[in-house]
Amino acid sequence: MANGAKNKGTNKSGKGSKFPKMKPPGKNNPPGMIFWAITILLFIMLFRMNSMSMEGIGGVQRQMPYSEFYRTLDDNASTQKISKVVIMEEKMAGQLSDGTRFSVNVPPNDTDLIKVVRNNVMDVTVKPTKTFLSTIVYTIGPTLLFFGLMWFFFLRGGGAGGGAGRILSFGKSRAKLIQGDKAKVTFKDVAGVDEAKEELQEVIEFLKDPKKFQRLGGKMPKGVLLMGPPGCGKTLLAKAVSGEAEVPFFNISGSDFVEMFVGVGAARVRDLFEQAKKSAKVGGKGAIIFMDEIDAVGRQRFAGIGGGHDEREQTLNALLVEMDGFSTKIGIILIAATNRPDVLDPALLRPGRFDRQIVIDRPDINGREAILKVHSKDVKMDQDADLMAIAKQTPGFSGADLANLINEAALLAARRGKNTVTSSELQESIERVMAGPQRKSRVISKQEKRIVAYHESGHALTRLLMPSTEELHKVSIIPRGTSALGYTMEMPIEDRYIVSKTELVSRLIVLLGGRASEEIIFNEITTGAHNDLQVATETARRMVCEFGMSENLGHLTFGRKNHQVFLGRDITEERNYSDQTAQLIDKEVRSIVDSAYNHARDLLKDNKERLINLADVLLEKEVLSAQEARKAAGMPEPVIDSAGLDKKTKPKSAAPDNVDAKKDGKQARKDTKDAKKDPDSSQV
Repeated sequence: MANGAKNKGTNKSGKGSKFPKMKPPGKNNPPGMIFWAITILLFIMLFRMNSMSMEGIGGVQRQMPYSEFYRTLDDNASTQKISKVVIMEEKMAGQLSDGTRFSVNVPPNDTDLIKVVRNNVMDVTVKPTKTFLSTIVYTIGPTLLFFGLMWFFFLRGGGAGGGAGRILSFGKSRAKLIQGDKAKVTFKDVAGVDEAKEELQEVIEFLKDPKKFQRLGGKMPKGVLLMGPPGCGKTLLAKAVSGEAEVPFFNISGSDFVEMFVGVGAARVRDLFEQAKKSAKVGGKGAIIFMDEIDAVGRQRFAGIGGGHDEREQTLNALLVEMDGFSTKIGIILIAATNRPDVLDPALLRPGRFDRQIVIDRPDINGREAILKVHSKDVKMDQDADLMAIAKQTPGFSGADLANLINEAALLAARRGKNTVTSSELQESIERVMAGPQRKSRVISKQEKRIVAYHESGHALTRLLMPSTEELHKVSIIPRGTSALGYTMEMPIEDRYIVSKTELVSRLIVLLGGRASEEIIFNEITTGAHNDLQVATETARRMVCEFGMSENLGHLTFGRKNHQVFLGRDITEERNYSDQTAQLIDKEVRSIVDSAYNHARDLLKDNKERLINLADVLLEKEVLSAQEARKAAGMPEPVIDSAGLDKKTKPKSAAPDNVDAKKDGKQARKDTKDAKKDPDSSQV
């Protein structure tokens, strides 16, 4: 093969490689198998030689006194108690008539005894005396075998890569070394994190030419901490730094330092930095140590029971010492990644260890388009595939989500027998990633299907009637995933990081439009609004407790939450308010939700004819785009004003537009994604 021929032989300079390739253990490393084969054969030989003298007399033997043996042998002619005898040097063995094995020590050259045996026993066997070789094997064979095993495990084991050689390699680092000239990932393969690439460009220049910075007395940061949500490209970015700088890259996970044996993790940390120093000296350009999921060993130390004796804390202490111990002149840079920076030990984050901390967050709309282009580079895309349109529909998606989206689209196109991936497959893959695959085989009664149609029509019509920075994208009554009997998808006009009170109230009205529609048409409510009520309640509670959007409670926040920064899960909540205030909070949350529900019901009552027409068309076609939904409801195309809002009649219960609530970018994108993904579960 071409690749094999390219890598075989000498390197670019024409000289042989300085580091010979180690064959992996197993089928390409037969010496270990040969050693074990020889060991087994030696054991068989010793056992065979030890049992040769007892051939035919196997089993457990009874040591018979000489006097008893002689008396029994003297009467054996009549009793036949001894059925078999084997004559050996200074020893006899035999078998009694009842099957008992025995052995007896006899004096040498006892001719009278041999004569009696020959006359009174029917089955007599004579074994030859031991040879010189057998004597040597008997005496020093076990000793040689013992020292051979010791050599294999202890002396040879230090350099072995696997198998028995790893018995003493617990303290060796398990980092995978990737030579810089063999790294296949560069900055061209990373998109959507332009600011992070700019920060790391300085690291690359330092690794390529350290003297450029050292000439002016500058020092490169010893450590770079990449932190952000899962799937945003932290590991890929670290590999790209190695590929750009063309230096050795040591890749290891934080969990590789954790073992059941005390001191193993600390030994592996020391060995890892020792390997990096050697590679940096050999290459002359430095080296990169990348430690993924550093929170596995860098978690904050505990001062209580077991404090400094805990194995993980011993490993962390060794890491802290090593990061203080190496000089930047050597050219070693530690890059670590985590999505839990809130649990890292403060000593690890101080200047002098991780001097530079870079946030790798979810990409914006331009970043998502760039990531889609990177992942679709090797996919046959159709000319009608609009990646910008896909980027607009996927706020809150990480790089891994977008890669999965492209892969799902390619698999769908192949399943449908197409030659290229079209926009149809891309749209379907978005829905598969967000709500799960379609379940057209699910049997639903006509009445339940009608309820779902009116429920989703209530969501869609309230979204069409409400002013918002989000547009209706699609409404469907085809079941998806495990519990969604229908869904209404919304598409934001642009990425938003600040959400006003008006927009939050609008979202509540849309969320509750499904249940309001059920009540208006069927004069009954169902369990189909279960997910809607959860999201609406949580949104209203956050409006009161976090965003200060309550008129009665004022501009205050209530409760301090300890949550995982990039994972978005609340761990604990500290209650810093009285029971009376808690009652007011509950009352205010209910007031907001009830007000939104009443407005949704009034809005749909005033547009009941549109609701019925939309539901009838939805029952017929099952899936409607935004344009088809507008046409079915008899509504014109929207006109967007300068503020990005539809010019529609504002709901009576909507708050003024000038009341804003600052939200962090992550939570705003999460809210957008939750509102867009609206599966309605039914448990009727």
